[in-house]
Amino acid sequence: MRGENVAPWQPSSPAAGISRAAFLRRLCGAAVLAGWPAAGKGAATSQALSIGDAMTNSPTMITRPIPATGEAMPVIGLGTWQTFDVGDDSAARQRLRQVLQLLLDAGGRMIDSSPMYGRAEAVTGDLLATMGARPKTFLATKVWTTGRERGIEQMRRSAELLRTDVIDLMQIHNLVDWRTQLPTLRQMKADGRIRYIGITHYTAGALADLARLLESEPGIDFVQLGYSIASRDAESRLLPLADARRVAVIVNQPFEEGALFRRVKGRALPDWAAEIGCTSWAQFFLKYILGHEAVTCVIPATSDPAHMADNLAAGIGALPDERQRQRMRQAWDAA
Repeated sequence: MRGENVAPWQPSSPAAGISRAAFLRRLCGAAVLAGWPAAGKGAATSQALSIGDAMTNSPTMITRPIPATGEAMPVIGLGTWQTFDVGDDSAARQRLRQVLQLLLDAGGRMIDSSPMYGRAEAVTGDLLATMGARPKTFLATKVWTTGRERGIEQMRRSAELLRTDVIDLMQIHNLVDWRTQLPTLRQMKADGRIRYIGITHYTAGALADLARLLESEPGIDFVQLGYSIASRDAESRLLPLADARRVAVIVNQPFEEGALFRRVKGRALPDWAAEIGCTSWAQFFLKYILGHEAVTCVIPATSDPAHMADNLAAGIGALPDERQRQRMRQAWDAA
């Protein structure tokens, strides 16, 4: 254990114009060639054929500015909880490399991880290093421990595993010991070790706590929260507050760990979903979230390249206006 005067970590080594319809057809065709399902959420095979070329010359993904700086953030990112905790499994890593390549080829940048996620940080760092892709990404991770020295050591280790000197976004995971960790994050940002500061939680019960921090603590750049068409509590207070306070919003668990798909299994999309370019339920659910202007980025987790392609398609084309979002809510509530 280091003494009370320990400084934030020091790096140990250097960091390593077609139409939307045509875009989707190209993705689906490549997915079929690879032995992956062209639509839906079925199981994928382990056949390793890159479909990154299917993204070439694709329509540009929608971006939204990070309020603190104006930096453009593509609206579809990638979570790593459970999906990237694969250890040294070479077949699993190959599929994850395909997922990452799809994200990057589509213009996506944000990859979100945590020390809580097992080997996810290490797998992410290894894959990005072999792909030479770190400069194209926006790496977000978290501090998830108590105590100043333990927090500093955990963040240093995260940077090492992710193979980067500077972490783009460091978040206080589930608000664990936030009173201790927040001053450390402020110092790390001032020292250039991190670029942005965030706070996170995933339960509806914690939304009020997140809101109180946004109201009382200066210098928070991002808030990450659970929000979906099924769990809309954030719409009443936290999302308007983040917008007013100029705090970027990351949405986790947009599919409620698959519960949304289970509820609509066997049901066809409403015909009017085509008005906003939806060709799958995943796109329907993601576009509902992105229709809220306070949302900066949504980070569905997946290890399936076909699912990644489907998710990415939600980030191009039209987004629903408030009238359409109301119709989407009504369709969901009636399902």
